[in-house]
Amino acid sequence: MRRYWAGLAVATTMIVTSCGLGGAEQGPDQGRAVPSASLTGEVKGKVSLQTWALKPKFTDYVQGVIDAFEKKYPGVEVEWLDQPGEGYSEKVLSQAAGGTLPDVTNLPPDFALPLVKQGLLLDVGQADADLAAEYVPGGVDAYRFSGHTGVYGYPWYLNTDVNYWNSELLKKYGLDPAKPPTGLDELIAQARTVKEKSGGKVYLMSRRPELGDLTQEGVKILSDDGQSFVFNTPEAVAVLDRYREAFKAGLLPRDVLTDTYSGNAKLFNEGTVAWTTGGGNYITSLATDNPTLAPKVVSSPVWDVPPLYVQGLSVSRKTANLPAALALARWVTNAENQAAFAHLVNIFPSTKASAADPFFSKSDGTNSGDAKVTAFTSLAKAKVLQPYEVTEAMSKYVRQQFAAAISGETESKEALDKSVAKCNELLKS
Repeated sequence: MRRYWAGLAVATTMIVTSCGLGGAEQGPDQGRAVPSASLTGEVKGKVSLQTWALKPKFTDYVQGVIDAFEKKYPGVEVEWLDQPGEGYSEKVLSQAAGGTLPDVTNLPPDFALPLVKQGLLLDVGQADADLAAEYVPGGVDAYRFSGHTGVYGYPWYLNTDVNYWNSELLKKYGLDPAKPPTGLDELIAQARTVKEKSGGKVYLMSRRPELGDLTQEGVKILSDDGQSFVFNTPEAVAVLDRYREAFKAGLLPRDVLTDTYSGNAKLFNEGTVAWTTGGGNYITSLATDNPTLAPKVVSSPVWDVPPLYVQGLSVSRKTANLPAALALARWVTNAENQAAFAHLVNIFPSTKASAADPFFSKSDGTNSGDAKVTAFTSLAKAKVLQPYEVTEAMSKYVRQQFAAAISGETESKEALDKSVAKCNELLKS
């Protein structure tokens, strides 16, 4: 599942929809370097910063960051714009079309992609030689797009998922909470144990696979040039076949493939499922929603490649004040300012220097503290699992085909072939 933060006013993750972002054409200047002379100069003058739904909850924080920037560079004046959470993508597209895109704009990668296609964002990787050295690789790579050379945003704040296990249920049905599954095959084997010993009353597995699950199993989703989907491989067939065998054996709820399925997290909270995934702060919220369950929950890293959820700051390629825009984007996303932000809300910083901060790297000994450290440590190798070219229409069709394969209605290869063909059709439309 691909998720993002709709600003931090709500401080939650939400399902990404296509938002009409996929159809922008590549601009005539795309891929050309900005003249090097424009990358130098004194940091002064007016520069605009646009954030997404941070007022009023985080007004004091953001204004403090701006004030400190203006103090460091006395000749600078920052204009802070903050847009409401709803309709933000449409607002950005409207600004881009009207030539009013701010100098520095909060853009998650999927919102940045159509602007990259139009040649409207600066390749900050070229403009800032220290970018790759100072920010975590996954955060930087999130702003690289298939078919486009460069990096089109400074990673700002991040999150990822970890595995959560109901230790009471694992013990009850003969499993060791200290040795949870570390891969799909182990998950299926332990799910079989839970089913046999619970008489089918409790499940370990309770969600169907998405495209991101294929990525975690080493399946390539999109071609390097971004022009075609390529996930109908023997490796992908093997993943769906394993899920089909597990479903046939009754290791997943019978309604898991339907649109009316109540959901993995809900069943975990109700105590009928022993495994779910969630962000590093999940136990903290669970303590409010289900205080009886929260103390029984233990965490472990997501196996293979952890998912990465990213927010970042992009710089307009048409900015009239490039030195100030670059300096401001780097300032807002530096280790000190990101750490201060993370103390206010449950997110993680994207700078490599943050790894030495004990607030993120050392647990307080609670299961919640352990989960936070697990999540933060996972960010070092976390990646975006589903390409941003995937629209909701594509995801819906893929889910239908995967469900058909897992239920046994069709062969896995046929489901994958149909999915790739449909996604390629939609990609070109």
